[in-house]
Amino acid sequence: MTDEAGNALLRLTLRVEHDIFLVRQRGREVAAAVGLDHQDQVRIATALSEVARDLLACCGGADVTFATVGHPDGRFSLQIDLAPVRPLPDGVYQPQSGAVARLVDVLSVTTVGEVTVVRMSRRAPASASEPDPQRLAELRSELEHAAPGTALEELTTQNDQLIAALDEVRSQRDELAVLNEELETTNRGVMALYNQLTEELEATNQGVVALYAELDEKSAQLRAASESKSRFLANVSHELRAPVTAIIGLGRLLADSGSDPLTTEQTRQVDLIRSSAADLLSLVNELLDLAKAESGRIEPNWSEVDLRVLFGQLRGTVRALATRPEVALTVEEPPQPSVVRTDEVLLAQVLRNLLHNALKFTEQGEVRMRAEGRDGRWELSVTDTGVGIAPELHERIFEEFYQVPGTSRFNGTGLGLPYARRLVTLLGGTLELSSESGRGSRFTVVLPAGGA
Repeated sequence: MTDEAGNALLRLTLRVEHDIFLVRQRGREVAAAVGLDHQDQVRIATALSEVARDLLACCGGADVTFATVGHPDGRFSLQIDLAPVRPLPDGVYQPQSGAVARLVDVLSVTTVGEVTVVRMSRRAPASASEPDPQRLAELRSELEHAAPGTALEELTTQNDQLIAALDEVRSQRDELAVLNEELETTNRGVMALYNQLTEELEATNQGVVALYAELDEKSAQLRAASESKSRFLANVSHELRAPVTAIIGLGRLLADSGSDPLTTEQTRQVDLIRSSAADLLSLVNELLDLAKAESGRIEPNWSEVDLRVLFGQLRGTVRALATRPEVALTVEEPPQPSVVRTDEVLLAQVLRNLLHNALKFTEQGEVRMRAEGRDGRWELSVTDTGVGIAPELHERIFEEFYQVPGTSRFNGTGLGLPYARRLVTLLGGTLELSSESGRGSRFTVVLPAGGA
């Protein structure tokens, strides 16, 4: 009855109750012959007996055909077609037991030619090979000549299978009980670990919260200290400027030719007073500038600045400070176009500061300032052949009041570079240093061409 007639193995008729035992027995034998494992043999036999009982009750029996069907992946299935003697009610088959469909891979109603059949199939394991025509012939012969057992023998076999199934279920139940006990123990351990981790995490969180609170407090104290320092510097600088200026003015009057003549020693002492007062005034001015920068009271006045004009002004004002004939001051002409959006006054302060430092710390050789535009930015560099700075001190020189060891003879205050870096930051740029001890220094102001 199957449409793969060439692979048919066995045909049976189902007409009376006794035939149900025969169909079940033969189903198990065919399943074993084609290589299905023991569990699948039992499944096929059980499903066949249930479907046979249903068809015997509703349709008066059926013609049963066993066959093998190959698949494209090289494997095959055992296929069983049951053609009812009378048509199925409404052409639909619904097994009385819902478990039947789970025993096989396929359970459906299909049409073979003009005959409606109930078809079931079970896929063979990958290790089983589909029988070739010669093997099929041998299997047919073996199955046809095999004497069917009695109903009592089949019932005994069925009971043995049921007992084996019960033993397996009991074994699985025992294993499941052991697994549940292990799982429960594991769960208790996991919960204990979870509780421990939760407590540790809570303690850590409390520590973090306390640390953040302490950090916030320290930050507030630091801000308050910084503001107090800025106010102190501004107030002290402002209060010192007037008396220092007065001292310079008095020294100038004493040394004036219209005043009473001074002795040589008195002249030397007055010059010393004026020089010290001038140094003090310079320090006061730098402190005041630094206080303004720290307090954020400096606002850049943005405009289009021509670097050629700015460099020309610096060349004229700074050249007068180059008092050492052994040091050559060179200010290169910036390339065209040389326009940058920045604050001209603040940028001039920075470059003037860098030039002053370079001239101060260079006893012979050259101080050179140049500008170079690249990748949408300007690099304004001041290079000297002075004492140089060791690499490990490159960041320290930008700290307030810090001076490189061995340079105290140059009368620096240690405020110029910190102030210059703050101004460059306000202008949206960076102040970079390249230097080695004894081999000069190169300070580079990097600014975006279009401003911050």
